[in-house]
Amino acid sequence: ADEMEKSSGKKFWTGTKRRPRPVDWNDPMPLLMEYLYSTSNLYASVWRAEVVRDRSEFQAVVDELKLEQAIWEPSGDKVDLSEGDNEEESGDSGEDDEKLKGELYKFAADTSKLQPAQPQEFEKDDDLNFHIDFLTAATNMRSWNYDIKASPRHAVKVTAGRIIPALATTTAMVCGLVDIEFAKLVLGLQSQGSDKFLNSNINLAAGSGNFTTFAPDPPVPISTGLDAPQPVSFTSWDRIDLSYKLNELSVEQLVAYLEKSFGVTVNRIFLHGDTEDRALYNALDKKKLDWTISYDDEGKVTVSDGVYTQWPQIRMAVQMLGRLPPTSGQRAIFKTQVEKVKVSLEQTKESFMKKFQGNVSDAYLQVYRPSEGGEKQDYFDAVFKGRDYLTLGVDCHTEEKEDITLPCVKYTF
Repeated sequence: ADEMEKSSGKKFWTGTKRRPRPVDWNDPMPLLMEYLYSTSNLYASVWRAEVVRDRSEFQAVVDELKLEQAIWEPSGDKVDLSEGDNEEESGDSGEDDEKLKGELYKFAADTSKLQPAQPQEFEKDDDLNFHIDFLTAATNMRSWNYDIKASPRHAVKVTAGRIIPALATTTAMVCGLVDIEFAKLVLGLQSQGSDKFLNSNINLAAGSGNFTTFAPDPPVPISTGLDAPQPVSFTSWDRIDLSYKLNELSVEQLVAYLEKSFGVTVNRIFLHGDTEDRALYNALDKKKLDWTISYDDEGKVTVSDGVYTQWPQIRMAVQMLGRLPPTSGQRAIFKTQVEKVKVSLEQTKESFMKKFQGNVSDAYLQVYRPSEGGEKQDYFDAVFKGRDYLTLGVDCHTEEKEDITLPCVKYTF
């Protein structure tokens, strides 16, 4: 900016342009230490180092490091004083990029010395993760540079989280109306029919002040596909209640109960609402119990067709064992391949039977508990520990292969 003033003869720092003032780390003000505190601990969280929350302890660490502010000196390079963006990139920029790539390649050659990073997901409501602390300190540092009014922590939190106050908005009204309906449940009015409960409609944007209440529509019936005396239809409010608190059902017993009670064949039992290809029970896995791999007296292999769908690489080995004479030395190579698949098949059967004959809750844990530790696993464990039921979905069909839709199963254990 000073060079521009000399070249043009016009003052640069005028009007809305404020001359920034540099910070002095040799005589740090409280804001600088706050910035250093939040930034250091945020980096510590990223690089899985131990954070220092105690302010006195952190101050002692800073004093021990004897940090000194670097002295800035102009580079002496000619500064481009033209305003606006230059369409042509300078050659120096390309050289800097290549230099930076070279430094990165040095690290890539031996990654064992690199510390794994832990990505941080922004969370405004956690006061222990230093996120809002860092934003507040960094924002106010920048404000101090340009003599702008500092922002309090709560204001930064509202801005960063895009929080809209709900004191006199539709959100506040809806919350109040929902609480009224909950109060009706507490009073036991549900036993008197749905007429005691109301839907409400309000539009503050229209400014008309109209407020309408009306009885809710009856629930939409969902066809099961079954014939009487089995349930012909149900609604989203219905469920199949199963309570086995004393002696929990095994997955095998649950499948048998559903098939006997509704006259269906169960394809899958899964967590209700889960869209991934996971299940406590899958009939396709049960069919693997009938798969076999055997040898006859001449050493030829007999393999169930289903094995090829799971382990297609075995097909060539089976064909070669059928062609090669018993004295061929190459038979050992192909037989080893077949034996590996045979071991895998037995392990698959054993794993299925363990889950199939085990408790339903154990099967749920095995399938749905996050494998990696951390917040997701801790949250799963906390919910599972505090809840004594599971909501399960059932995929099933009739003997005629017609799809059947059943309500969700509330399984209490």
